[in-house]
Amino acid sequence: MPSSSTNLSLSLSTERRMACRPGGSDRAPSVPAGGAAVRSGATRPCRQQVQTATVPARAVARHRMPAQSGLMRTAFSALPRLLPLRAVAFLGQVLLAAAAGVRGRWRFPLRELARVTADCSARALPIVTVVNVLVGAILAFVGAVQLVKFGAGIYVADLVGIAVAREMAAVITAVVMAGRTGAAFAAELATMQANEEIDALEVVGLPAVDYLVVPRVLALLLMMPLLYVYGCATGLVGGMLVGVGMLDLAPAAYFERTFQALSWAHVNLGLVKSFVFGALVAMTGCYFGLHAQRNAAGVGLATTRSVVFSIVGIIALDAVFAVCANALGV
Repeated sequence: MPSSSTNLSLSLSTERRMACRPGGSDRAPSVPAGGAAVRSGATRPCRQQVQTATVPARAVARHRMPAQSGLMRTAFSALPRLLPLRAVAFLGQVLLAAAAGVRGRWRFPLRELARVTADCSARALPIVTVVNVLVGAILAFVGAVQLVKFGAGIYVADLVGIAVAREMAAVITAVVMAGRTGAAFAAELATMQANEEIDALEVVGLPAVDYLVVPRVLALLLMMPLLYVYGCATGLVGGMLVGVGMLDLAPAAYFERTFQALSWAHVNLGLVKSFVFGALVAMTGCYFGLHAQRNAAGVGLATTRSVVFSIVGIIALDAVFAVCANALGV
């Protein structure tokens, strides 16, 4: 038996060498009777085996993806940067949690909502007061310098009243809250993320969006319109101080002219802006806080990104509001 198997292997190797020679025949020689158990593919010529194993170029071309234009490649590559899927998913989670809360299934303690509301309202009044008084005074001073030349100093009240009610009170208050409350939200949640406190909440069955994000968004949504009204009042007071001190106007005459120039359309537009800006600031701070890196540098980076994105978003949304209000004739 050993001699027959040795003869069989020598015979097969000789036949393969003969088939692979350039002058060899295309048909493989017959296999001896003792090699009937060997597969027929082993005795095929090398050229036929290579052709069988190689995929034709035409078949590869049929399955190749169609070439995309440069514009399409640029658009698809820029889409994830312009519209992150994580941000869209976060927005959807917040909306679903808010909808569940409207049906009476809040998943956060009321003391957390009370704490965040106090931080967004009473503790923010000093800085909101200072900034809005200064903005109103600056508007009145710049307007008075020009209007006095035409003997129309009384119209400073119109300028300050409309500018503060439509634009400045909502925008300036939102920027202040972005630098104060939005940054605090981001830093607090980023610190919890670094300390794995958010993971602990998830383990015990408390989603971070329901327990941490919703009370913060709700608190800022409730407080921003009130802060806007307060900012309007302080801004008008700042303008009145300049009008009385620089133009020798009576306070009663100044406020009478202001209320004649203002309308409810201006105030309603400012209220809508403050509501939208509050939602933007709260969700931006919470988003960057929840997606921060788990280290000290991640806390600072999340805070910085929250403030920058909030301010840019406020200015961009204010431009959109201006265009829409002009189109609607408000």
